Amino acid sequence: MANHVTDMTHGGIIRQLIRFSIPLMLGNLFQLSYNMVDTIVIGRFAGSASLAAVGTCDQIMTLLILGVSGVCVGASVLMGNFFGAGDRENLQEEVRTTVTMGLIFALAVMAAGIPLSGTIFRLMHVQPEALADANTYLRVIFLSMPFTSLYNIYAAALRSIGDSRTPVRYLVVSCIINMVMDLALVAGFGMGVLGAALATALAQGISAVLCIRYVVRNVPELCFPWRRLGIKRTLAGKTLSYGVFTALQQCSQPIGNIIIQGSVNTLGVATAAAFSAVRKIEDIGLLPGRSISVAMTAFLAQNEGAGDHSRSDEGYRKGMLLEIMAGVCVCAIVLLLRAPLMSLFSTDGAIVAAGIQYFDIIGFFYWLPSLTNGLQGGYRGFGAMRASLLGSLTQISVRVAVTLLTVNTMGITGVGLACVCGWSAMLIWGLPWLYWYRRKVRKKK
Repeated sequence: MANHVTDMTHGGIIRQLIRFSIPLMLGNLFQLSYNMVDTIVIGRFAGSASLAAVGTCDQIMTLLILGVSGVCVGASVLMGNFFGAGDRENLQEEVRTTVTMGLIFALAVMAAGIPLSGTIFRLMHVQPEALADANTYLRVIFLSMPFTSLYNIYAAALRSIGDSRTPVRYLVVSCIINMVMDLALVAGFGMGVLGAALATALAQGISAVLCIRYVVRNVPELCFPWRRLGIKRTLAGKTLSYGVFTALQQCSQPIGNIIIQGSVNTLGVATAAAFSAVRKIEDIGLLPGRSISVAMTAFLAQNEGAGDHSRSDEGYRKGMLLEIMAGVCVCAIVLLLRAPLMSLFSTDGAIVAAGIQYFDIIGFFYWLPSLTNGLQGGYRGFGAMRASLLGSLTQISVRVAVTLLTVNTMGITGVGLACVCGWSAMLIWGLPWLYWYRRKVRKKK
């Protein structure tokens, strides 16, 4: 099997960023498609109570996965630094430390989550008819947390050395297995929520095993003897100092979105349905910018580790240029096709009209989130994790505040305006601050 390790300290910058980004875009697009199929299977063959139970569990799963992936982002920056510097010993030590911490976290989640799942759902005011299914689903998911942690750790490790293809390949395999098992266990054998949970756990386990197997066979730079699981304190401290901020930053978004969704729900069923549809369209439209951001982080981490600051700066500038181009393309597509795109989700005229009204405002500004994604990629690549957290908190806080202030008078248009205000607020201080931070850090070296 080919080894897709890419040394980003040499070669064409734009070509490397694009080649790194494309597999991430395809994998995330496949993930979004899978989530829609998964929801359809459960809703059609397991009933509304089961669908509500799984939907409730998804919020908890999202927070857990974002927490794990946040720490992995922090670890991947250190791994990228070590790889760029040619420090194989510390690279392997960082992988060993991160794997050990990930397994400890997974076991802690299992130990606390399984007995407390009922309490968690009562605090979330889950409806009584969905409570049993929710408990069943979440407990199986808790049992699969070691596999979830391992996949995310090894995927982050591979991306840190320039390989974005392999993790996506196994993500696609996992999604296909999940869909097939959903159809077999839920639709075929009528196992309901238990079948859906087992399908998810099996898919996660297979993706983790495949990823580890690939590394062992093809990437000796990331290998260590599993009998030597352990934690190197200095690396653990740096990993957590990077990763905790990223985890908090990633978790702040869904929390803010829950508040915004609650405000939109007060506008009526048609507007709430329209907002749900536009969010799905946005999820797909913003994929290129998010993928370029991850590519920028990997590129900058490797070149900063190699001490090539001029190449890092050039990579940052060219990454931001790609972000702007992606954002402008999204603007054009949304403004030209907003009516047909909304019609894919509903034939209700009120829902389509509300979605078009939203896009009439925000459709001109999708280059702003592309820039914020690029800025986040820069923060992480240069090691400014606290700024990454502060940037996300600025953006989501302004969005929530403006939404609460305008939603009752401006309706869904106010929600679009809030997004523009949030993105702008982050960029106003974030762009000049990153320029200052780079100069300050480099003077100390």
